[in-house]
Amino acid sequence: MRAYVDQDMCIGCGLCEGTCPEVFRINDDGKAEAYADTTDENRDGVLEAIDGCPVGAIREEE
Repeated sequence: MRAYVDQDMCIGCGLCEGTCPEVFRINDDGKAEAYADTTDENRDGVLEAIDGCPVGAIREEE
């Protein structure tokens, strides 16, 4: 599984990066991106970031 951040929806608040920096970072455009796959070790953090995104810009894809 891999998280995906919709760049058109993202407001760059950084909540996901703060919640799960092992998977999310802010890119040069000031938007969040998922740069790593979801693993057993970081899955809870990814799910927390998805649930916590204020604009619902994050989803998980296979």
